[in-house]
Amino acid sequence: MRTPSLLTALLAPAVVSAQLNDLAVRAGLLYFGTAVGESASGSDSAYAAIVNNKSEFGQVVPENGQKWDATEPSQGRFTFTSGDITANIAKRNGQYLRCHTLVWHSQLPSWVSSGSWTRASLTSVMEVHIENVMKHYIGQCYAWDVLNEAVADSGAWRDSVFLQVFGTDYFPLSFNLAKKYDPDTKLYYNDYNLEYNGAKTNKAIELVQIIQNAGAPIDGVGFQAHLIVGSTPSRANLATTLRRFTSMGVDVAYTELDIRHGSLPAASSALVTQGNDYANVVGSCLDVDRCVGVTVWGYTDKYSWIPSTFPGTGDALIYDSNFQKKAAWTSVSSVLAAAATGAPSPSATTLSTSVRTTSTSIVQPPSTTTTSTAQPTATGTVPEQVRWGQCGGQGWSGPTKCQSPYTCTYSNPWYSQCL
Repeated sequence: MRTPSLLTALLAPAVVSAQLNDLAVRAGLLYFGTAVGESASGSDSAYAAIVNNKSEFGQVVPENGQKWDATEPSQGRFTFTSGDITANIAKRNGQYLRCHTLVWHSQLPSWVSSGSWTRASLTSVMEVHIENVMKHYIGQCYAWDVLNEAVADSGAWRDSVFLQVFGTDYFPLSFNLAKKYDPDTKLYYNDYNLEYNGAKTNKAIELVQIIQNAGAPIDGVGFQAHLIVGSTPSRANLATTLRRFTSMGVDVAYTELDIRHGSLPAASSALVTQGNDYANVVGSCLDVDRCVGVTVWGYTDKYSWIPSTFPGTGDALIYDSNFQKKAAWTSVSSVLAAAATGAPSPSATTLSTSVRTTSTSIVQPPSTTTTSTAQPTATGTVPEQVRWGQCGGQGWSGPTKCQSPYTCTYSNPWYSQCL
């Protein structure tokens, strides 16, 4: 557990808060991102303002708009109105777009799930769907969740129309088709409850092996991380599980992170535990070289999917229903800031954290503005930091004065920023 003094610093409200994506990138991750609720993004200006803040969220993923029932509700009739909402946000803001999802047993139109298919006819249906959807978004997606939740909670293969027709052959088939129609995007398998390193995790390892042994391309595995306060694995155990997959030559990412309270309202001690749990998840990504980023599945409790799915539980995200940052946000900020500055990480475990770089090739987000690194204006002149840049914190040895009109503003013991 954290020491009381660290907890006090961690949970104290910051005067002005550093942005999560800025901190994540400085810490060596590719992004810190969020899922976008399509309806809320067009109807709630307060919600949209935070989604549109690239410094807070450098990557976005559509919550529902790219799923099969949204993109091809009837056979051969494609519509991208909902999926384009998040894609257009990403274009406008210069954010990475993570695309979700192509082949999944759920949110599948009945004409697919209830059809009478042969291997040949269902292959044709899958190819037409994947071709049209991927070509529509070609060049925009950093990554695609090609295959989603193909492992049941028991550790068996999940029953679906695809498994019934193909057996496990639909795993490499899906990835080969995806590669055919967008050769440059990252291709991911995505699932939940992999974090506990149990039977389901073992089966996901087998899934990756099946794909690789078939000679099909797979670039990454997404850990959804729909977790429960107080039941989240430790930072060390999470990192161990991530490394089981990176040892197979694939990237990993947390793709749908939320950590729900089992009962509401949450006690103050439960809020501290939730913050610790968030810190452990994000910290474990920092500890694994091929963990590229963290995405929360929505950022505000106002629009979380959890209360309707798990009644009586919730408050799982890093902003409350009034768009105020919670202790969980501060935990994430502090862990990222510590990694960004090389300071000791304020985590619940003692794994070392260092600034690192990612070596995988990526689809770059569209550029909006270019910010140059602070440079001396003349020989002997002390350099000034640019807007958003770090200007202080434990272990910081860079510029401490900000370019006008910005002020070096304290966020936490490890990070001050020009705002």
